[in-house]
Amino acid sequence: MASKIPAKRTGARKASGNPLLSRWSTPFRIAPFSRITDEHYLPAFATAIARHREEIEAISGNPSRPTFANTIRALEKSGALLDRVAEVFFNLTGTDTSNALQAIEREMAPRLADHRSAIFLDGALFARIANLFDRREHLKLTEEEARVLERTHTNFVRAGAKLGAKQKKRLSKICTRLAELITEFHQNILADEQSWRLVLDGRRDLDGLSPALAAAAARTGSDLGLEGKHVITLSRSSVEPFLQFSARRDLREEAYKAWIKRGENAGKTDNRKIAAEIIALRVEWARLMGFETFADYSLADTMAKTPAAVQGLLGRVWPAALAQAQKERKALEALARSEGENFTIAAWDWRYYAEKERRARYDLDDAEIRPYLQLDKIIEAAFDTASRLFGLTFEVLSDVPRYHPDVRVWEVMDRKGAHVGVFIGDYFARPSKRSGAWMSSFRGQHKLGGNVRPIVVNVMNFARSAEGEPALLSFDDANTLFHEFGHGLHGLLSDVTYPSIAGTSVSRDFVELPSQLFEHWLSRPEVLKRFAVHSKTGKAMPDRLLQRLEAARKFNQGFQTVEFTASALVDMELHALRDANGLDVSAFEKAALERIGMPAEISMRHRIPHFMHIMGGYAAGYYSYLWSEVMDADAFAAFVEAGDIFDSKTAGRLREFIYAAGNRRDPLDAYVAFRGRPPTINGLLKKRGLL
Repeated sequence: MASKIPAKRTGARKASGNPLLSRWSTPFRIAPFSRITDEHYLPAFATAIARHREEIEAISGNPSRPTFANTIRALEKSGALLDRVAEVFFNLTGTDTSNALQAIEREMAPRLADHRSAIFLDGALFARIANLFDRREHLKLTEEEARVLERTHTNFVRAGAKLGAKQKKRLSKICTRLAELITEFHQNILADEQSWRLVLDGRRDLDGLSPALAAAAARTGSDLGLEGKHVITLSRSSVEPFLQFSARRDLREEAYKAWIKRGENAGKTDNRKIAAEIIALRVEWARLMGFETFADYSLADTMAKTPAAVQGLLGRVWPAALAQAQKERKALEALARSEGENFTIAAWDWRYYAEKERRARYDLDDAEIRPYLQLDKIIEAAFDTASRLFGLTFEVLSDVPRYHPDVRVWEVMDRKGAHVGVFIGDYFARPSKRSGAWMSSFRGQHKLGGNVRPIVVNVMNFARSAEGEPALLSFDDANTLFHEFGHGLHGLLSDVTYPSIAGTSVSRDFVELPSQLFEHWLSRPEVLKRFAVHSKTGKAMPDRLLQRLEAARKFNQGFQTVEFTASALVDMELHALRDANGLDVSAFEKAALERIGMPAEISMRHRIPHFMHIMGGYAAGYYSYLWSEVMDADAFAAFVEAGDIFDSKTAGRLREFIYAAGNRRDPLDAYVAFRGRPPTINGLLKKRGLL
């Protein structure tokens, strides 16, 4: 095997003293976080990898004829200990990291890549899988077993199992190097975010900020040890509201430039050369695998299938978005001129004047909306929506292990009170947490050796409120919470036998459907009237405000669609390169944006030096949010057509074919099973006001 970790296991006494290797007697077998120290991880990984290696060797070296049970099922059961150690470790490196954890991450990333390559490039193991795949029509497999066999064979082939010895060796080295580079890329972004802060000095620097935003900035200052100071950080929930409301154009410019320059600051955290090497290695990977470009390779195993299909979608959206953004820019310029300004709208001005335009056009002020969007009430709204759709209930767990004091934990149960899973919410920004929002799992669902139920976590980066005050969200923040909870439900409701196809283990351009679909319920009056409750008065959001919110839903969609679609187009062009030697990513990005006519007043939502999606698992895949949006707009229409957004029959089909089904069937087949037909793009264009 290729792993650099010695095969020898740690001694029994040492292993028994390592909580990562011991049996957990905690409630719901949640990791005993308080007992785990940094020193436990490396020996735990060594033991877990060695055990997994032994399990794989037992399968590949089995002298018996391959059967589904002794090969595929055995493969599915292998690596359980390694999964458990890795799930704890990598969840913590994303949510509560430290210098020590980052050092371990840098050491383990290539070792784990080596271990993974050794499995996928094991000729004897693949021979058994291929034997079964060739005989699949005669094996009398269940539908799920047939799908697992097909996906296993596909995954091995795509990982290089059919390559010759020389090519396998080179591919293994590429995977190892990519693991090192991607880890460094992510850690550099966090370092840039941690090192920058804008300290607001006096009342003039607070000009334009609402009392709630000023209080949040003060709380950030206090959390950073700057008592009495107001501080803006590069967390999106801190910097975006500042750009939206600060009347200080000079400070907006300073904050904006720091935000978009993450990963592009000269020095040890500069990601440009790292990104260039990642792309060059992917070009070589694609050639080894027989594809012209990495985009071709990456998309071959998605719903889209080809770059041409993706370009077809983006090509329809981009001109409409660009035309709408140009209209929006003219309106903002007119507004600025009416206030006596004579400068051209810049990227750090757009959000500020768009907020003014929204207020003028719809009489809608974010400062008026936020008091109605309390974090606790929006969590309650998400839970209630899941209850009305799927019969779930959520009970607070107060006496269970937590990896950070901020973390909240709930037991999830079904209508009959049976245990469904554990849901963890980690909502506030902190220096030890990477930016963004995501769903992950500490344990996935499966039925091998018992009904194993999941432990799912949602991670966000909301700004804290002043001490003793409820945390207030923007509507975008609330939407993010619903989005990630949709992913969470995809993990919690999973009901399959085999772990490799459980929960969110689906096609990349299908995985966003459950999350983006769930967002639709937030904006409905049936939900807002119950849970949008004023933090001071306790009164529900008035109808006039609900109506204005609805009227403004499509406002600024040109801007939002342009910043997203530009990122998707650059991602596709970057991964369509046939030669990346000597790549200058800044020059490439600039030229690519010029070719598509990117407005100077709008930046990509994620520029290449900090584009974690595409440097990680979404390479040539950022388009997938739009691809899934085609489906989510069409899917929610099924509830509207039923006359009830909580229609039980429609919700039952949604649960059976989407949320509970994992990767049991082809994603388009799954969607058609739910909807009765394929989706159409018109729903997306109408939703965004582009049609």
